[in-house]
Order: sequence, then structure tokens, then C-alpha cells
Amino acid sequence: MISLLIFIPVLGAVAAWLLRDNGQRPLILPVIATLHLIITLMLLVTTPPAALNGWILLDPLGKLVLLGVSILFLCLAVYSIGYLAYRKERSNRVLCMGLLLCLGAMSLVCVAQHLGLLWVAIETTTLTMAPLVYFNRNARSIEATWKYMMICSVGIALALLGLYFLAYATVVARLEPTLLLQPLVASAKALSPAWLNGAFIFLLVGFGTKIGLAPLHTWKPDAYGEAPGLVGALLAGGLVNCGFLGSCRIYQICSAAGSAGFCNAALMALGIISMIFAAVFVLKQADFKRLLAYSSVEHVGFMVIGLGFGKGAIYGTLFHLFNNGLTKGVLFLTAANIHRSYNSKRAENVRGVIDRLPWSGWLFMASLFAITGSPPFAPFLSEFMILENIFTGGSISLGFVIITLFAVIFIGMASTILPILTGRAGADNQDSGYRDGLLTVGPPVAMLILMTILGFWIPEPLRQILADATRLLTAAGGAP
Repeated sequence: MISLLIFIPVLGAVAAWLLRDNGQRPLILPVIATLHLIITLMLLVTTPPAALNGWILLDPLGKLVLLGVSILFLCLAVYSIGYLAYRKERSNRVLCMGLLLCLGAMSLVCVAQHLGLLWVAIETTTLTMAPLVYFNRNARSIEATWKYMMICSVGIALALLGLYFLAYATVVARLEPTLLLQPLVASAKALSPAWLNGAFIFLLVGFGTKIGLAPLHTWKPDAYGEAPGLVGALLAGGLVNCGFLGSCRIYQICSAAGSAGFCNAALMALGIISMIFAAVFVLKQADFKRLLAYSSVEHVGFMVIGLGFGKGAIYGTLFHLFNNGLTKGVLFLTAANIHRSYNSKRAENVRGVIDRLPWSGWLFMASLFAITGSPPFAPFLSEFMILENIFTGGSISLGFVIITLFAVIFIGMASTILPILTGRAGADNQDSGYRDGLLTVGPPVAMLILMTILGFWIPEPLRQILADATRLLTAAGGAP
């Protein structure tokens, strides 16, 4: 059953490549996405044992990321039908194939228990996403693609070096060399602390590049700004979650080894730096799609702080990982609708969105408040969980620093986005003729409804997954 998570998207990618009809090809996406979500839900109910000598296993951390990716991809797949109907002048073969291959690679990330296989799967997401960033085929998109490829490839190469360090830590400890997660966790206390800490640093830098931690985030504004909205949503809600899962895997080992103190200091330092970078660059940012990139830098920084703080904050961090991915989906899809109507991403060229695109305008406003931690949306609840643990844990100064940065970022985002939505359209505002349709507003509406429900009530199955995943990261008692 787990193998279907990978092979069905791959078969769909083959079908998308072979199908010649540019209009019919996007229909493959929601079909494969629906099958993927059904299989995911079945696996959450009845999880099979480890396979391939322990290389493949869907554990609670993998379940959480897989569920978020599967829901997001289904919404993007439905949206793509409406989006590509407006892009008939361009072949969508590579886009459809790349999206499905990326879904298969992300699924492999979620079930991989061998860290070498995890590395291969994350690198595959990089390779499959690159042609999607270049979909618009202009000078800025090719620049963004090369920057994305170069920086992420350097990062993933450093992660590979970290895996070598981790394997050598077992050699120094006179253990059987392995990169299987469970044996590494079981024998973590015997591993060489120096080599293990070195492995953590290289893996954190490598996976941190993928999720966009500052100062490793420099590919994000270009890639998010120039990629189609649905690709930006998959980068922010799918690729980030997979990279964060990779960071959680090495954290599992370090926590079991009793090295959580060293790891937590590094995590919280990078997290604070990321939030500061985001706060600085959000102010006076005129490109509203690049603005969403810096919002992503802010939230990955906040999640890394939550992971580093440990214990109760980890539960909120994992919940925020799920919430952030879906809320970013709403933001990117509605931003894409606005961009399409006005033929511009510059705030000075876009006014009166609510009058021209009422559905996209109100959704963009609601998702702005959601992503900046306003009730009644789920990100408010998960952010509150993390901050509550930070304050009750005695780190009052850290809590006030985070709240101050949140306030600065909210002011920066609102000062750019609210005039776009509520202002009056001028004579210089272009009009491409695009108006909201069911397929281009239905998916973000569905995700926003889900984020609203989760702001009031966490279903018991999801609550159990979050609790089990938290125990995986704190089982050894290494987290403070």
C-alpha cells in the first residue's frame, strides 16, 4: 500500500508525458491527487509494518507531513485545471509531469527511514521543482530557477557530508555502520558526540537551505516570486514541510543521544536570525509575491525555535507545520489570481482588488490575518501553543522578542497588502480580463475553511498523530 503513494504519481507523470492533448492533460492531476489522498487516509487508519529491512515505514512524523502534502496537492490539482485553462498558449506537459513526480518524491520523503534514501528523495524534489519554477519562460524566471538550483544543490551537498559524518560516528563508536533511523536512535548514546554534533550542523545547514532558514534563504524570494502560484504553494507548503521533516530526523537521533542542548542552541539561533531577516525585508516590500517568501522565512524560523525549545513547544510546532503549509496554499493561489488579473506583482500597480476580484480579495485578506496569527484561524492556535510553552518555560525575553518580530512583520505585510485590496483601481491598473471562477477560488476556500475549523477543534485522529510525533522527538528525554 505504501508503494502506491510513490508509484501512482509516477505512473500519472508518465501518462501526462504521453498524452498529447494540452487541454485534457491537467485532468490527470486531480485524479492522481484524489487516489493519493484516499491511500493516505487508509494508511493513517491501518499502518503497515516496516518494509525493505526497515528502509520504509510510515511513522507519526511521516503521517503528519504526508497528510498535509496530500491535502495541499489535491487542492492545487483542482486549481491547476482552472489556471491552465488561462494558459492555453503554453504547453503544460512538463508542468503536469513535474508536479506528479514531485508528489511521488515527497511521499518517499515521508516514508523513508534510511537517511540516505531520505536524502535522495529530497534531492529529487529539488530536481523536479526546477522546471516548474521556469514555467513562465522569461529572463526573471530563468534567473530564479538557476538561483534555486545552485543554492539548494549546495545545501543538499552539505547534507550529504553530514550523512558521512553520521555514519562515521557509528564507526568511531565501533558499531555496525548504518544510516537506518531506528538503529541509530537505539544506539544514539554510544555514538561519538563530536562526529554526531558535526553531522547535525551539516544536516541542519543542508536541510535549512531547503526550508529557507536565513541566511540560507536567498533563493526563496526569486523562486516564490517568479514561479506560478500553484508551484509557489507547493514550494511553501510541500517542500518546506519535507525539509523540516529531514531536520526532525537528525533531531531524533541527537535527542536520543542526549545532545539536545547543543542542537537546541543552534536551532534557536538560526530561528531568531530568520525571523529578524524576515522582519527587515517585509518592511516596504513592494512585490506581494516576494512578500510571501519572507513570510515563509519568518514561519520556518518560528518553527525551528519551537523545535529547539522542546517538549510542549514541539507539539505546537508540528501543528504549526501542518497549518502553515495549507495557509500558504491559500495565500499563493489568491496572490496568483490577483497577479493574473492585473499583470503585475507590484503593489503600486495593483489597487481595488476586492472590487474587481471579490472572492480572491477577501480570501487574500483572510489568509493575511491567518498567517500573521490572528484568531479564529489554526495558525493562531499553534503559535499560541508554542509561545505559551516559551513563557511558562521561563524564557520570557525570548517570548517578547518573538512577539515584537511578529508585530513588525504584521505591520509590514498589512501596509503592503491592505492598500492593494481596499484601494481604488486607477487608470494605470491593467486589466487582463481574468475574473474569479469556481476552479480558481474553490481550492483556497476549502483550505481556509479547514484552517478555520482547526482553529476551534482538532479532530482526535489528528491530535493523536501530533501526540505520537511529539513523543518520537522527545522519547529519550533529551529535549529540555
